[in-house]
Amino acid sequence: MNNPYAPIGFIGLGTMGEPMALNLIKAGLPLVVWNRSHVKCKSVAALGAAVATHPEEVFLRCEVVIVMLVDGPALDDVLVRNGRAFNDRVRGRILINMATTAPEYSKALEADVIAAGGRYVEAPVSGSRKPAEAGKLIGMLAGEKESIDTVRSLLAPMCSNVVPCGNVPNALLMKLSVNLFLTAIVAGLSEAVHFASRQKLDLSKFFAVLDAGPLASDVSRIKGEKFLSQDFAVQASIRNVLENVQLISNAAQAAGIASPLLNVCLALFTEASALGFADSDMIAVIRAIEQRTSEL
Repeated sequence: MNNPYAPIGFIGLGTMGEPMALNLIKAGLPLVVWNRSHVKCKSVAALGAAVATHPEEVFLRCEVVIVMLVDGPALDDVLVRNGRAFNDRVRGRILINMATTAPEYSKALEADVIAAGGRYVEAPVSGSRKPAEAGKLIGMLAGEKESIDTVRSLLAPMCSNVVPCGNVPNALLMKLSVNLFLTAIVAGLSEAVHFASRQKLDLSKFFAVLDAGPLASDVSRIKGEKFLSQDFAVQASIRNVLENVQLISNAAQAAGIASPLLNVCLALFTEASALGFADSDMIAVIRAIEQRTSEL
């Protein structure tokens, strides 16, 4: 894949960032990567990515830098946003923020990047690790049209579809809307599995019925396999879900929007985390439902 802005910078090789970066390399894009934990760089380095010793090196070598970090404070730290180095890092560069942050944070960051002479694209994705590995994430883009047009092709190796959403922070608001639906679906599926199990039904037949009907989806199939095998390995963790749910809740409150289902999900996922499942897959919310049953 030819790109006039190569090499591309990629900062943040976590659960999602690592497979996303690997797909860029496999598409032929030279990368300069950095991650706080150096061991996470091994997989991308094995395929030819250059590993920077410091975030500053990524910005020095790249005109386009993708960041896939856990939250706003982590991004501020990498950008040295409150220091003199911020202007040097973003001036003349395109910063693609693929992290899920608060919408108001992203809007403020865009203003700071533009004021420093850089360009900013908000590009959160919908999907968990398995779609990330397959290059089948759904990308949402927000920012100035010229900047979006410039970077859109870069998302192709990571995303099966890319949807322009207008101005910042509309891409993040779209991501939060989608995540509200996803969270409610998985919580509902978990409760249905719990109900069927306590009624001593064959769960394989439960999922056979589900998959044969109009309620079937990639989510029900993927999570169904995990329920049947009791595989709680992380695709999207309880911790990550809670962070997203809190962002959605904050955005709903700020806009004066009722969110009754979200409030139930917030309580259930908080309980699952307190039971010790913060770093388990989001289907571990069933443990909170089981706990409630045991208390009846």
